[in-house]
Amino acid sequence: MKLREPMPELEGATEWFNGQVTKDELIGEKPTLIHYWSVSCHLCKEAMPNVNKFRDDYQDKLNVVAVHIPRSEDDLDLEEIKQVADEHGITQPIFVDNQMKLSEAFQNEYVPAYYVFDKDGVLRHFQAGGGGMKMLEKRVNRVLGELEKKE
Repeated sequence: MKLREPMPELEGATEWFNGQVTKDELIGEKPTLIHYWSVSCHLCKEAMPNVNKFRDDYQDKLNVVAVHIPRSEDDLDLEEIKQVADEHGITQPIFVDNQMKLSEAFQNEYVPAYYVFDKDGVLRHFQAGGGGMKMLEKRVNRVLGELEKKE
């Protein structure tokens, strides 16, 4: 995806954990962070406490959705995905993308990966890799700041 492109529809999930959301439910009131992870991704697990803190600190200002993608056949087990999500405190909705349909729509092949959309569903920031939570926070705050200026 390129910056300024609209959020794709959240379609093609193998399964949803922790509730299901639609694009229409995410757009309108607040920005959205969509983060990609995988049960076999060590960097994802290392970053998860930061993502969870982020989710909790911004819970009134930001929608957060997790997307699980498989990196191998071993990553397709729904029970393991649920177990790892529970172990790592992922309480936000989880889109399980075992057929890579959403990943194709996002043109994403990375884990971890982070997409920040403004309240209108327009992509404002993308980053991939384990580090850079400070940069992510900066970008989210910029989008939130724009929102406050408009109100």
